[in-house]
Order: sequence, then C-alpha cells, then structure tokens
Amino acid sequence: MSTVTTKDGTEIYYKDWGPKDAQPIVFHHGWPLSADDWDTQMLFFVGHGYRTIAHDRRGHGRSAQMSDGHDMDHYAADAAAVVEHLGLSDAIHIGHSTGGGEAAHYVARHGNERTAKLVLIGAVPPIMVKTPANPGGIPIEVFDGLRKSLADNRAQFYIDFPSGPFYGFNRPGAEAIQGVIQNWWRQGMMGSAKAHYDGIKAFSETDFTDDLKIIDVPTLVMHGTDDQIVPIADSAPLSAKLLKNGTLKIYEGFPHGMCTTHADVVNADLLTFIRS
Repeated sequence: MSTVTTKDGTEIYYKDWGPKDAQPIVFHHGWPLSADDWDTQMLFFVGHGYRTIAHDRRGHGRSAQMSDGHDMDHYAADAAAVVEHLGLSDAIHIGHSTGGGEAAHYVARHGNERTAKLVLIGAVPPIMVKTPANPGGIPIEVFDGLRKSLADNRAQFYIDFPSGPFYGFNRPGAEAIQGVIQNWWRQGMMGSAKAHYDGIKAFSETDFTDDLKIIDVPTLVMHGTDDQIVPIADSAPLSAKLLKNGTLKIYEGFPHGMCTTHADVVNADLLTFIRS
C-alpha cells in the first residue's frame, strides 16, 4: 500500500491516480469514512487528465489506528505530510463535511503557497456547535447523542445513519440505495471506534473562523438546502462571507451526501470551477 509516516509516527494511507505531471486534486473525506468515498470524483477527474490524490484520515480506513491526535491540528498536519511526500504544488483541495474543515485548516496553516484553489462541500466550517458566539449552531446534546450511539452499537449506528439523514433517504418518496448504504457502513467499520468517537469533537467544536479569514485562494463553497447533517443556515453562507475570495453555490433539495447522490451535477460544477 502507498503510505507516508508523519512526524509523530502515524502511517497515513493514500491513493495517487493519474499522470504525475498533471495538476493535482487532493480530496479530503468526511467522518467516519475513507478515501474510498471519493472514488466517483477521482475516476471522473482522472478521465479529464488530472492527478487525483485522497488519503485516509488517521484512525480511518487503512491508516494507522492511533490512540491520540484526533483533532484538526493533527488532521491538517497529516494532510500536509501527504502533500509534501508527493511534492505537490498548484493543487486544488476539495473537502466534504469534516474533510472541508480539514482542508480549510490545512490550506490556512500549511498550504496557502502550494494551493491553487479550494472547494468546501457540505462542510463543517465556520463552527457547528451552538455557543454564545454561535447561537444558530447545533446544541452539544446532539453530538453527545452521536457519541452515545457510536459507543453503544457502532455497527447498527453505521447502518442507521446512511439509511436516513446522510443521503436524505429518510425523506418522503426517496429511494434508498442499498449499495451506497453498505459502502458507507464498510468504510466506517474499517476505522477505529476511538478515532471516530474523538473525531466528533473535532468536527463539531473546532472554530474555523480564523482559518477562513487567512485563506486567499479562490474558494467554492457548495451546499445543499436539505443537508440534515450540516444545516446550511449556520455553515456555507457564513463561510463564504469570511473568505477573501469565496463563491457560494447552493443546491436546492440536495442532501449532505450530495457527492454521491448527485455526482453528475457536483462533478460538472467542480470541473467548471477548476478550469475557470
């Protein structure tokens, strides 16, 4: 397997497809998934001549199941280790959900000079949890509930979550796609329960406001209006306003897992943005 070992000794798995001299696109996956969640996008962009890279976050997928380091600082540093190992420059970084927070943190802290563009899809910034400074956020009790469900019966939780709100399969008239649900479960169960448990705090309580203010590369913020995981009202529009060079694109009725359920639309819009 293709791996890089970080400064703290964590082995990070990555995929690297396409011509090595082509412009690289680096994908950052959501919680609690893996690089496999980007297969549709990676194949699409390889077909358009790009080099595509995606890594498994520490404790996720095929990366090492470390006990510690499940926070945005380590996530961003791990992404930087992959980028530096592969010698990437002029890269486009695309992050979904938790991966959007990771990508923003990476670009702000490590990668502004190596980055050409950034895309945040259904992403967690600026901050998810409700606080006095963020009154429109989600109450901490919701995230406590996620932690309890994971600790009580992770295997069942990882069936229920994609079967319902993640892809919008709980909406009236929606047709659940069993292969998609099973693939979500497969990816989730490959990872570490400890990493996933700790990761809930990382994606829900990290404040990315300062990161967004630092980033100056062109950034596309994509979000569905029916996102039941990262509600749009307290995320995408706020992020777009904080960015120096941000563009907001809203998708009516699209769910959190829009990269899977509406891959044709998402891929086409990503290609247009990257080529612009």
